[in-house]
Amino acid sequence: MSADFEGLVAIVTGGASGIGAAIAARLRRGGARVAVFDLHPDAATDADLAVAVDVGDDASVRAGVERVAAELGRIDIVVNNAGIGAQGDVAANSDEEWHRVFDVNVVGMVRVARAALPHLRRSPAAAIVNTSSIAATAGLPQRALYSATKGAVLSLTRAMAADHLHEGIRVNAVNPGTADTPWVGRLLSAAPDPAAERAALEARQPHGRLVRADEVADAVAYLASPASGSTTGIGLEVDGGMQGLRLRPRAPS
Repeated sequence: MSADFEGLVAIVTGGASGIGAAIAARLRRGGARVAVFDLHPDAATDADLAVAVDVGDDASVRAGVERVAAELGRIDIVVNNAGIGAQGDVAANSDEEWHRVFDVNVVGMVRVARAALPHLRRSPAAAIVNTSSIAATAGLPQRALYSATKGAVLSLTRAMAADHLHEGIRVNAVNPGTADTPWVGRLLSAAPDPAAERAALEARQPHGRLVRADEVADAVAYLASPASGSTTGIGLEVDGGMQGLRLRPRAPS
């Protein structure tokens, strides 16, 4: 395993489960010391420091960031992965739900990045990676609110990249397709026919399966690594070709 992250300190939000846990594990294998921010930090299995942080609360975020700086000595990488889902068309969610999901999925990333900026400015290898989604770039049914937040994340990523490049801080996003995570598992289990729903989600992605969390983690590791020093302001798709490919149906065998 490459030691690209030796000597660096990373914060991973939502790092106690799913994609976040895979990211934390991957960065640690690469040599980073990793601080996990999560509402349930005791569940974090790959962390040098696990902190109870609510990205919806600015005081909680600032306290978490300062604890990382004090205990681990520096902050070089921020992975803004914490987020929540939402289902339904544009009429399905209340104003309160729209505010809540935007507050976590978008403003939550703002809070963490804002608090970490003074530390990132002192790093020789500063990087921020935001978790966006295929929902930011492809119209998916029954995902109006979620898609709106992830589109905002992608636009925010590009604006941040422009603002902070001169400070030596690279900002990128990773855009996963439908991934095999606990959240998707809960959605599948609530479906009238979970097996049929899973098959439909797998068929929607050209490579014919759900994206693995470790595949997303490897993409994040590339974007966060000093080895990608000329990569900034992009959304890296990890979606089995869903965004860019238009394949003809395969003939029955």
